[in-house]
Amino acid sequence: MADTVDTEIQYKIAAAREAVSLVESGMLVGLGTGSTAIWATRCIAELIHAGELHHITGFATSRATAVEAQRLGIPLMDDDLPGDLDLTIDGADEVDPHLDVIKGGGGALLREKIVAQVSRRYIIVVDETKLSPLLGTRFALPVEVLMFGWQSQRRFLEQLGAKVTLRKAGHGEDFKTDSGNIILDCAFGPISTPKELANQLAWRAGIVEHGLFLGMATDVIVAGPHGVQRLQRNK
Repeated sequence: MADTVDTEIQYKIAAAREAVSLVESGMLVGLGTGSTAIWATRCIAELIHAGELHHITGFATSRATAVEAQRLGIPLMDDDLPGDLDLTIDGADEVDPHLDVIKGGGGALLREKIVAQVSRRYIIVVDETKLSPLLGTRFALPVEVLMFGWQSQRRFLEQLGAKVTLRKAGHGEDFKTDSGNIILDCAFGPISTPKELANQLAWRAGIVEHGLFLGMATDVIVAGPHGVQRLQRNK
């Protein structure tokens, strides 16, 4: 078991290092959330301290990432996000052949999507276990909702065909996002029409955001036993 875990970590690090090779001095860089993206933040810090990257300013997609970036000595932009970003490196829970992804396993989907929208290049880093023929095959779709009236959102999502689970934190209490909302994990099974589903969720009052990131990733870097490959979205 330990060997398997160590191998998975090595894949995450390999994908992160490949993504960080695209970072250049002077860039404004989005710092993603999750077990793979955090390695990219650490790799950037290593290069800064080694003098190989200069004048890098980061923007964290979550409080947890901000804490790690500050610990590593990476300068951060203000939370009001005063300018667009040159690139962002982030993880994903599931990636389909069109390079559309499901995100939100770490609970930062709202902030991650805001950052993705202002990134000139949005790079997803994963190990090959995250690849999937259809979104929803391997991972439930996280949906961030307001506490007010949240049971009505549960019923709405169930009517759309999802098996809905209220996400819990480590000690059994309701998981709260950095914005104070809750997350409903929605097991739809394979989603054949993700754009249609995204539109249905976007129009629903009380749903703050959903984990379908469609048409956003410019690059997906995948690491596995056969090495690292970089996939790019067709223009």
